[in-house]
Amino acid sequence: MAFQFEKLKSNPNQFFDILPGDWQDEIVPFWDDYINTASIYVIKEDSHVIAGGILFSTCSPDILYFKKEAQTWFKNGFLYIGFLWVAEDKRNNNLGSFWLDELKRQLPNQKLWLLIEEERLHSFYLKNDFKLDKTIKNNDHLEWLYTFSSL
Repeated sequence: MAFQFEKLKSNPNQFFDILPGDWQDEIVPFWDDYINTASIYVIKEDSHVIAGGILFSTCSPDILYFKKEAQTWFKNGFLYIGFLWVAEDKRNNNLGSFWLDELKRQLPNQKLWLLIEEERLHSFYLKNDFKLDKTIKNNDHLEWLYTFSSL
């Protein structure tokens, strides 16, 4: 089966509906505030969204606690990757890597950053040419900031 990568230009619910409920709670109520500063990129299989993520040029609702430092990344030309998700029944097909590769291909020379909370994702981002920039203590847990720059 062929996968198609595309920027979602209408009906963001095609993507939001595949997200876990707690992620939907973090983005859906606020989407109108971000619609002009964020873009959703998805992978479709037979016209159904099976994976995707959002590219933000402003601080997304899930990282407002990090707003001051985030502004520095944005000022330096980085975009934030948030809500990167692959449907559970489609995992282990390299779709996360495919999504990142296609994003980099469509946006050559674009610098990217993201935060992760799950330590098991370290090897995934390193494999996809991201570099660990720093570890952040957020309340009672650690998060890791990764960056990508082709320059």
